[in-house]
Amino acid sequence: MSEFIFSILDFLSHLGYFGIALGLMIEIIPSEIVLGYGGYMISQGHINYFGAIIAGTIGGTLAQLFLYWAGYYGGRPFLEKYGKYVFIKKKHIDVSEEWFRKYGAGVIFTARFIPVVRHAISIPAGIAKMSASKFTLYTVAAIIPWTILFLYLGEVLGSNWSHIKEYAQPYIMPIIIAALVIGVIYFLIQKTRKTTN
Repeated sequence: MSEFIFSILDFLSHLGYFGIALGLMIEIIPSEIVLGYGGYMISQGHINYFGAIIAGTIGGTLAQLFLYWAGYYGGRPFLEKYGKYVFIKKKHIDVSEEWFRKYGAGVIFTARFIPVVRHAISIPAGIAKMSASKFTLYTVAAIIPWTILFLYLGEVLGSNWSHIKEYAQPYIMPIIIAALVIGVIYFLIQKTRKTTN
């Protein structure tokens, strides 16, 4: 892990819970790393688990709401032009738009666990003018278990928290499979409803 990341995490650690929320909001560092470090802070007694979950959920949700509103008001041209500043590439928008078009609003929950589309999926939701309350509900529902998992792993790893990505691999694949199953069930239910109406 680079010295740059360590220096940012060190700065954020001095802000406590707000540092976790801020780290997730600005998304300079992947959420797994920020939350893993948050778990390490829990293991050292600097913060408590419940407060860290709240901070992680708020920070992660606000980050996605920013992308949602950018899509809602700016549309695709705005995001293609300025998305690079928040590490969103055109290919991310392409894939997430296709997922949203094909699977509907339920993909907001499912995609949170899938690499590449995890962050960008908020953009087509905004472009499609999806209900903000429904978007927030699905987003929070996905962010809470993600936050709990990586805080827990960071706490368990303690001083070895920087290896969290490797340690998390056995957990990630079952989560992705479960999320996809939920997504398919949601899609089938929605399709059945449309057929019967």
